[in-house]
Amino acid sequence: MSRRDRLAARKQGELDTTAFLKVADKFIDVANRENRTVKGTQLHMAMLWATARYSAFVAKNVMKVENHEEFVDKMQKEYVEMLRQHLGDDSIDPQN
Repeated sequence: MSRRDRLAARKQGELDTTAFLKVADKFIDVANRENRTVKGTQLHMAMLWATARYSAFVAKNVMKVENHEEFVDKMQKEYVEMLRQHLGDDSIDPQN
């Protein structure tokens, strides 16, 4: 995909890998700021709740998902894979 195509796609709300990571980093930045006053154990649960809430909104109102259980299974598998990848990421180890 050319730079022009990527920019056009972004204007339509599509995210390439770089844009995707930039958006994700914004949420991580919010979490890091909140973590100054909120315990990490509570903060990550609040973020998980917010993610579930927003995902349900998108599923019902944007994607018009009819079979909720299939969607839940798909999201569960995606989350598990993402979590495993991040747990295996040495760059987030406390000694790094």
